[in-house]
Amino acid sequence: MKARRLQDIEEYIHTRKNVTLDELCLTFDVSKNTIRRDINQILQKGSIEKVYGGVVSATELVPFENRNIKHQDEKAEIGRLAAGYVEENDLIFIDSGTTTCNMIDFLDPDKHLTILTNSLDVINGAAGMPNVDLLVLGSTYKRKTRSFVGVDDVRALEKYNVNKAFMSATGVSLVHGLTNSDLLEYEIKKSIAGRAEKLFLLADASKFGRSTLLTYASFPDINVLVTSRELPEEYLQACRTNGILLRQV
Repeated sequence: MKARRLQDIEEYIHTRKNVTLDELCLTFDVSKNTIRRDINQILQKGSIEKVYGGVVSATELVPFENRNIKHQDEKAEIGRLAAGYVEENDLIFIDSGTTTCNMIDFLDPDKHLTILTNSLDVINGAAGMPNVDLLVLGSTYKRKTRSFVGVDDVRALEKYNVNKAFMSATGVSLVHGLTNSDLLEYEIKKSIAGRAEKLFLLADASKFGRSTLLTYASFPDINVLVTSRELPEEYLQACRTNGILLRQV
């Protein structure tokens, strides 16, 4: 599967820091033309750079644990506010991410609801809640993000009538919308965002003004934005223009 190969190639480059095209061809058993096409696609994310005869890692992949420390108090408060929108008998999707996973700590344990998720932390939290029916998405575990990625048949997601989708994003842009850099996570995000009755975006202010490779929803698709107080003025205006309910911690 091409999406899986692209992800594996990118992670291999970040692990090795500096690799040749010949090494990539040998490791992934593909032709040089194929590896060049794959590298060109990964280059669009800005996470690697071309050098003579090969590529180098342009950024260090920050482990999930370290990303979770940064802005943690703010992220927890965003999760608390978002949890307040969950109602009795809702079928909700909680996305993987260091902000969305905080929701599970603030959900009312007496409410009956169904949680659909691909986040290991949400799965672990919901597993101990007797009034929650838990549905898990994703066929492959990704350690760096503590999430399950990849769906054998994206059409299988169409059977879920999601009331509310609580989404994360690697970057948020008025031009490119809600973006993500993982091709396998993208499949789940795009499908859920397109089917949910209400789309909630949970993102601290550091995510705004950035965009990555893949857009899974446009900015006007958001119904409720839960974020921090340092949101740039152009995003405040965009919320007013598009009728997006804004909650700031």
